[in-house]
Amino acid sequence: MASPSGLQSGLSRQLFEIWCSDKKNACVIPGNVVEGTLTKTIINEPKEVTLMNGITASLNFADSNTKIISPKNCQSVEMYFNYEKRLAEKTPEVGETVSGLLVKKMFTYQIMAPDDLHVFSQLSTENISQRITIAYTCAFGVLEHRLKQILESVESLPNEESEGPAFRVHERLTVKYESEKHISLHWRSDPISGMVSDSVVALVLNISRENPKVVVESEEATKTEEENNKKAEKVIHALLVSLFGDVKFGENGKLVISVDGNVEHLDNKQSGNVESENEGLKERVRVAFQRIQNAVKPISLSVS
Repeated sequence: MASPSGLQSGLSRQLFEIWCSDKKNACVIPGNVVEGTLTKTIINEPKEVTLMNGITASLNFADSNTKIISPKNCQSVEMYFNYEKRLAEKTPEVGETVSGLLVKKMFTYQIMAPDDLHVFSQLSTENISQRITIAYTCAFGVLEHRLKQILESVESLPNEESEGPAFRVHERLTVKYESEKHISLHWRSDPISGMVSDSVVALVLNISRENPKVVVESEEATKTEEENNKKAEKVIHALLVSLFGDVKFGENGKLVISVDGNVEHLDNKQSGNVESENEGLKERVRVAFQRIQNAVKPISLSVS
């Protein structure tokens, strides 16, 4: 809205210079147009205009056709502006699922993207961040280890990002170590994050009731690393046999798994990579090996 109508200066002139190149905007001139002013230049529909700092900027309003309206006193004027709806950017095909918000106004229904809600209605959307502090005196590594056995996505966070030991669950929930007696859970409120947080809280309370003790064995009682690795290989082999049946030792320490005529080669000692032409079975073997490997690893005694 040009005020003053000549756009000589003021806030409207500053906003015009910021928005004149965006086609989503338009300029309304509520008054007479005087020669030598910016509004007179706009009416002539130039491709560029000169800003107050002397730099030229492109003029790209939503409706490039100038419309002159001369209403009588107290007569209302209606102006319509086209807005590109996000859900309408791509025409859905037959059978394709369209996700959005269903809004009812009087006897009409509209389905729209959440980001368009404030544009086409008087409603608005907000994000709610939730935080809960729970009493927890066990080792922080115990909780992370237990969660990795239950959930697929548990990632440790660097100390620079979280200001202390922490990990993220399914990229929705962050668990932070606050002190020797407390941990905190942080998440953005939505149905899925709420279910994840409830699961983590239940697990924390269960661990607190069990109060697991981590016993440090003496050096004389500990086995050598080579013996531990051999034992772990036997356990991994036995568990894979219980899951897939035909599992044999191959060359270079690899395991050969045969399922319904499909043969997979699993690198048991190094990276855990799976070589297979069947992508579905390959993913099943990879996930199973990762969970088994995590199960046979000892729980870290450190807080991190």
